[in-house]
Amino acid sequence: MPQITVDYSVPLAETFDRQGFAVALHTMVVETAGAKIEACKSRFRAVDDIVVGAEGAGHALVHVSLALLPGRSAEVKSALTSRTLELLRAHVKPVDGVTLHASAEVLDLEASYQKSVG
Repeated sequence: MPQITVDYSVPLAETFDRQGFAVALHTMVVETAGAKIEACKSRFRAVDDIVVGAEGAGHALVHVSLALLPGRSAEVKSALTSRTLELLRAHVKPVDGVTLHASAEVLDLEASYQKSVG
């Protein structure tokens, strides 16, 4: 915990500093939600095809899902999503002719969540 999944459009592959974003995001999650840095895990998934509205071309997306153990207040969850979007703006460089759609959400892990290390 937290389990972080980042879906991003392939055209952003060269302009999205994923490593820098993950490190900054982990630090922010520790500060904002009281997680432990060694527990933060991020994975990135490149998405080939997206469609926005009635168009496909000229758009890119980044969506961040932060799954945490239950118990965070609505205020903490809102701060996490707002700060995540700020970090995205700092780590994704604009691509000419492409509109970036960035979003973030905080989810509670189910009671069945377990992990194993080693």
